[in-house]
This record gives sequence, structure tokens and C-alpha cells, in this order.
Amino acid sequence: MKALGRHLIVEYYDCEPGILNDVALIHGIMQGAAKVSGATIVQEAYHHFSPHGVSGVEVIAESHMSIHTWPEYGYAAVDLFTCGEELLPDAAFEYLREHLEAKSVTVLELKSGVLAVTGDRPLPHKPVGAAAEA
Repeated sequence: MKALGRHLIVEYYDCEPGILNDVALIHGIMQGAAKVSGATIVQEAYHHFSPHGVSGVEVIAESHMSIHTWPEYGYAAVDLFTCGEELLPDAAFEYLREHLEAKSVTVLELKSGVLAVTGDRPLPHKPVGAAAEA
């Protein structure tokens, strides 16, 4: 069995509230996480809520990375969904832990698109020729 992708659902606790409430800083941190994982950013959207909190997403060629923050609780919920075997979602996970200054985390990893495919080659997240058809 092979999987099209990995999905890390992460909760960061006891983070620095000032970081979690700064939309520009969160945007930069998420860009950095995408880059250290080897992802290709194709689109971004971020929003600052009043009086506090940030939500944002990095749409990447290999899927997406999203964040939702609750500065008043020092908490951030992050979704790291990567396709293909070339990306390093664990690097993004650690980058976020460091830059959000999280004191504790929980993480759940799911394999996405588990398929019964034979052979030793990695399963590409896009079939050959798919880019030309899109």
C-alpha cells in the first residue's frame, strides 16, 4: 500500500501570544514553514480577527498548510497536508514549533490517499501528463 500524501494535524500549546496575534508575523512564519518543507507556494490568504486571532493558508502545489490562532489561550491549530514523497512536513512542524515558541504540542499523522499500487517506485502525487491536462 502506498499513500498519495501525509497529513499532520498539529496543536501548539503555550505559544507566545504576541506572535499568535500578529498577522504579518504569522504569514512570514507559515511561508518559512512551507519553504523548509520544500513546498511550492502557489497562493496565500491571511486574516486578522478582532480583537485577536489569525487564520491563514498557504496553498502549495503539493496541497496546503493552514493555521488558526487563539492568542488569548496561547494556542494554534495547524494543518500540514503534503502530497508526494519529496516534501518534508516534519521540517515544517519543527519550524513552526520553534517560531511560535510552543512549549508543548500534540500531533496526529494520517496517510492520505492510501492506494493498492504495486512496484518500488514512489507514488507521484500527480500522474504523468496531469499538468498538461489541467
